[in-house]
Amino acid sequence: MKKASILMILGALLLTGLFKFPLWNIMLGAPQYPEPLGMNIYIDGIQGMNEFDIQNIDGLNHYIGMKTIPKAEDMWEFTVFPIVIGSMAALGVLIGFLGFFGKVSYHWFLGWLVLMTILGVLGMYDFNAWMIDYGTNLNPNAIMKLQNPDGTPMSYKPPLLGHQKLLNFDAYSYPRLGGYLMGLGMLFTLIAFLIGKKSKTKES
Repeated sequence: MKKASILMILGALLLTGLFKFPLWNIMLGAPQYPEPLGMNIYIDGIQGMNEFDIQNIDGLNHYIGMKTIPKAEDMWEFTVFPIVIGSMAALGVLIGFLGFFGKVSYHWFLGWLVLMTILGVLGMYDFNAWMIDYGTNLNPNAIMKLQNPDGTPMSYKPPLLGHQKLLNFDAYSYPRLGGYLMGLGMLFTLIAFLIGKKSKTKES
């Protein structure tokens, strides 16, 4: 159980990487941009991959009526997410220490993992809903008004995960280091649960 508890603590601590490293990245590439434009999404705000990327993306979006990329103070998520991640990391470490001293069972490891999974799914849902609003609720007075072949307004929503063609741009959306650290932390927690369960079976 002690090995499982140490893994639980390590898994929870890996979440703190989100306070330094980006969770997600969206990149836009086109022939007129030899170096793609990109933005890194952190739990407390959005930053350009290069100095003028946000400014250039907002400039392009202006022509098709998209909103400017929000600043940290414009979205409640950038205030709430750090609190949620910090709380889950602290809770995970506490559960790990209690497990190390035999105060809680391995079932608590699974409970933390389930809660973290639910929060992760809700976060992705919220992220996708924001991108839908960002890419479909366009300014009707935009300079460029493009339509699909069936006459409906064109959507410029970036993909939630993977690649998508947006006009002459290739949009890519993938996790970054912070996201991978969070996934690794959750994997550690799952392994901690399985080890704890196995050790308990051997004892009985």
